[in-house]
Amino acid sequence: MTDELLSHEPMLRLGVFLGLFVLMSVWELLAARRERPVARLPRWPGNLGVSFLDAFLARLVAPAGAVGFALLVEARGLGLFHSVDWPVPLEVVAAIVVLDCAIYWQHRLFHLVPALWRLHRMHHADLDVDVTTGARFHPVEILLSLGVKCLVIAALGAPAVSVLVFEVLLNATSMFNHSNVRVPTALERVLRCFVITPDLHRVHHSVLRHETDSNFGFNLPWWDWLFGTYRAQPEAGHAAMTLGLAEFRDPKELRLDRMLTQPFRDDPPLKPEPHGPEAR
Repeated sequence: MTDELLSHEPMLRLGVFLGLFVLMSVWELLAARRERPVARLPRWPGNLGVSFLDAFLARLVAPAGAVGFALLVEARGLGLFHSVDWPVPLEVVAAIVVLDCAIYWQHRLFHLVPALWRLHRMHHADLDVDVTTGARFHPVEILLSLGVKCLVIAALGAPAVSVLVFEVLLNATSMFNHSNVRVPTALERVLRCFVITPDLHRVHHSVLRHETDSNFGFNLPWWDWLFGTYRAQPEAGHAAMTLGLAEFRDPKELRLDRMLTQPFRDDPPLKPEPHGPEAR
C-alpha cells in the first residue's frame, strides 16, 4: 500500500493539476469575475514556466517529496500520533487541519519578515490574478515551504495518506481560489464558510497594504477568522480594485527571468498609484 502510494503520488498530483487547470481556464473564459487588465499571453509563459521549474527543483532536492518523508516518519515511529491510540481516520483529518494551520502561519511569516517577503512578493507582483497565479511561487519559497511541512509531519507523525490528501488539496485550492471566476452569490456565501473562495483570496492580492495583509488562508477560512486577518470584501470592489504591487508595474517583470531574479534585485522606485500612500 505504501509503495503504491509513493509510486503513484507524482502522477496523481499531475493529473489533478492538469484537470483543474483545464476546468478553471474554461470557467474563466465562460464566466470571468473581472475584465483582464493584462492579456494571458504576456503572463502565462512566466507563470507556467516557474511552476514547472518549482516542480522540477522540488523533485531534484527531495525526490520522494513530503509524502515520502511521511512514509519515513511512519517507518521510524516518530511523532505525536505514534504515542496516542487514535483511530486512523481521526489522525488523517487532524493532520490535514494542523498542516493547513501551519501553512497559514507560514504565509503570514512570509509577509512579516522582510527577507521572506522578497521571495514571496514575486507571487504578488502578478498584474492580474487567475488560475496560473496559483502556481506562481519563487523556487526558494517552494523549498522553504517543503521544509516547514516536513517539520510539521515529523512532529505529528502524520500518516502518509493525510500528507498526500493535503498536498493535492493545497494545489487544487490554490488554483481555485486564484481563479478569475464568477461564483453565484448564494453559493459564494455558503462556500466561504468552509473554503477560501476566489473573491476572498482576491482581496489578498490587492495593491493596498492592509488588504494584502489579510485573508492568508489557502484551504480553510477559519484561521483568518480566529486570528483576526479576515476581510470580507475589497474597499474598491472586485471590478475596480487594483491587483499586484505598486513597485512592479512594468510588464517586463512578468518575464520568467525577471521573476526569478526579482528577490535579489534592488527595488525599483515607486510609481504613483491611484490608491495613494497605502499602496505597497
